[in-house]
Formats: sequence, C-alpha cells, structure tokens
Amino acid sequence: LAPWVPVVGLEIHAQISSNSKLFSGSQVQFAAPPNSLVSFFDASLPGTLPVLNRRCVEAAVMTGLALNCSINKKSLFDRKHYFYADLPAGYQITQQRVPIAVNGSLSYNLCIDNKMSQMVTKTVRIKQIQLEQDSGKSLHDDTRSQTLVDLNRAGVGLMEVVMEPDMCCGEEAAAAVRELQLILQTLGSSQAVMAEGQLRVDANVSVHHPGEPYGVRTEVKNINSIRFLAKAVDYEIQRQIEELENGGTILNETRAFDAKLGCTVPMRDKEGKQDYRFMPEPNLPPLILYDAKSLPANTNHQQVVNIDWIHERLPDLPSVKRAKLVEQYGILPEHSFALLNEDGLTEFFENVVKQTQMKPKKVIGWILNVLLSYLKQHSLTVKESPVSSFLLADLLNLLEKKEISSTAAKQVLAELWKGEGKTPLEIVKEKKLELIQDQKELEQICQAVIDGQENEVIMMVLG
Repeated sequence: LAPWVPVVGLEIHAQISSNSKLFSGSQVQFAAPPNSLVSFFDASLPGTLPVLNRRCVEAAVMTGLALNCSINKKSLFDRKHYFYADLPAGYQITQQRVPIAVNGSLSYNLCIDNKMSQMVTKTVRIKQIQLEQDSGKSLHDDTRSQTLVDLNRAGVGLMEVVMEPDMCCGEEAAAAVRELQLILQTLGSSQAVMAEGQLRVDANVSVHHPGEPYGVRTEVKNINSIRFLAKAVDYEIQRQIEELENGGTILNETRAFDAKLGCTVPMRDKEGKQDYRFMPEPNLPPLILYDAKSLPANTNHQQVVNIDWIHERLPDLPSVKRAKLVEQYGILPEHSFALLNEDGLTEFFENVVKQTQMKPKKVIGWILNVLLSYLKQHSLTVKESPVSSFLLADLLNLLEKKEISSTAAKQVLAELWKGEGKTPLEIVKEKKLELIQDQKELEQICQAVIDGQENEVIMMVLG
C-alpha cells in the first residue's frame, strides 16, 4: 500500500499583552490571588456591558500585519454559547463570521536531520486571526473531590491564530509555533510564555493515503510547551496509522496529551457536534478600522485605529533580524538562530563585539559554546548572567592581545562567574595565568625544571 500522508493544522491562542481585559477594566496579572481581578462584567452580573479595549485591537492588527494578513476594516463580534463553570455568562464573545485579519502566511525554518547547518524554509498559511475572551480557570482538587473556579483569567484578551493544515509532522508544528512565539515577543503583542498559559496550542491531526480525501481528524487540546507539541503530534500520527492498519477506525474526538506517559488520551468525543448557537453580539457595534486614505478629517486619534500608522511602526521581524546579523557580522545563519532564540542574547553579543577587538566570528563561539552553556547549566536567563557583556569583552581583549591562552581564559571566566566583583586582569594576576612573552624568562624556567629533575632528564635521554 502507498504510505500514509499525515496532515497537521494548528489553532493557537495567544494572550494579548495588555494592562486590562478585552471588555472590562480589570487588571491582567499572572498568579494574582484567586478571584482578586474580577469586575462585575467579568462575573457577568446582569446589566453590565462590554467596552472594547483599544490596545487589544492594535495588538491584533500588528500581529495580522506581521503575518502578512489582510486586515478587515470592518469586523464583527459574536456570542459562542457553551456551559462551563469557568464561563459565567454561558457564552464567549469571539469573532466567528468576520474576524479582524485573514489570509496570511508564516515562514519558518526547519533543520534537516537535526543539522543546524542544513536548513529549509517552509511556509504555513494563516486562515485568520480573531479576537476573543479567555475563560476562567477550573482548579480540580482530587483529594476533596471538588472543583474550584478562579475568574481572574475570565475576559482576558486572546488572539486566536488559525493555521491551515499545511504541516505534516511534530517537528514542523513545533518550528512554526516557535517562530510565531518569537514574532509575538518581538512585536510585544503577547509575552507568549507557554509556562504561564500565554500561548496554548490545539493540534488537528489526520492521516490518509495519497490521492484520497483527508482522513477523520482528532484534536489534541491545550498543549502548553513546544517540546510537548512535537511529541503529541508525532504520537497521534503513529497512533492513527496503527489503528487504521489494524482495521480500526479513527473517531472525531478531542484528546489531551499526557506529558508523563508521552501519549494522547481521549477527553470527549465530538459525536454530537456541539452546537455553539453563534449569534451576533448585540452589545457591540461592528469594529471599524481605518487606513490613511479612509481616515475621516478632524478625527480624534484616541478614538480610531489607523492600520497604516501601525504598519509604519512595525519593528524588524526575527527573519529580518537574522539576515542583518549574518550580513553585518559575517556569522553563520545557524548562529543567528541561536542568538535570537535566547531573549537578550543578540544585544549581549552586539555589546561584546562593540567593546572588543576580537572578530565577531570568534566572539560568537565564546557566547554560544561557553557563556550559554553556563547559563543553561544554572538555569539562568541572559539578563541574569553574573558575567556582563563588559566583563566578557575585557576577557576576550586579553585573549586577543595574546596576554593569556584560551585555556586560561576559560579559567578566568569560571572565576568571573562567581560574581565576586574582580576584573579579568585582577584574576589573571592573582592566579598567575599570563602568557610569558620573554624568551629569556622561558629559557630560565626550562633550565630550572631540568636542573631540579636531573635523574629524570638523564633517563629520558638514555631511554
């Protein structure tokens, strides 16, 4: 039989980086005391009305532009009904019919055979980006068999990024989400920290034979790490292939990824397809955006969102930053990926290059092979590094001037890491690590060694 073709599509919920929620003035703060950030609207008290947060709209427009989307100048809000303890209103406000952005694309890079030096660029189409509210959080207490509800997250602004099913394995899904995460962080539209639930991924997976229609798909919900995403997708592909080859059928169901067991488990079936009874949100007018051409005269700029104004202020995206690093410093493309992958590492590298005579190609080796491994060993971020860019530059200057050897430089770095406030030069003098340049001095040292070990020298000569 022909081989199986896996198909993977992703839906990604990114929490918008904003001081307040999407439709209320409640503050947004991770790990605040339970139910301390809940307004009357968030708790869905009768008579409360939504007021749209301008910052959330701008963040969605910015993200849409960065992902090559068309921004809809008129988008609509809808109610999506479902009953769950952490959704007090019994519905979520979302954008089902006309979302804020459509028809985009995201390019990402993939290593071939895990070799950083061999990369291929792939593209996944973005179907749409929609604004919606987050739900609260149910906390299950198994020992007392009860569920507690924290509504701090209820109503926080989300961007749902819907990708077309253009991927075929866990590695591709993980690479695409990693690139999206970097873009969101560069824009500042979402902090996208997966460990804090600011980026959550649902993966739709199916398999079919070439030339046949797509198979029945399953959805793996709420994956909260990029590593788990790759594992969940690959596991689910294998599971479906084995099920079908053994004469079984695939159920259109929702599954969860169990990180401890490394497998997906059924959550609920989609047999009775949930009827969300979408209806237009009666309390919100259409969202109207403008560009430079359509902006009415004498407009109060606080009251409207101008797409062109946002477009002009977009920062360099990760792909552009990487190309500039390669061009400016002559480093390898894979090194530019490593620099951008760690928050603050690019700035650290550029600061060191500015303050040292060493060539950037050599500096990058020290930063990626030595400094980064220290940071990873101690689970520290670049910003928490006890060795500043200034100290590292000082050390590399000593090495470049041939005042110390590279082995000695590593010893000095180990000392600097202790954060005792000494300069590289002070450590070199204290530990007597200087390279001796004087020929006479070297001859005297050699002579002293020979004189002190006469017997051994004679044995070696005779031997």
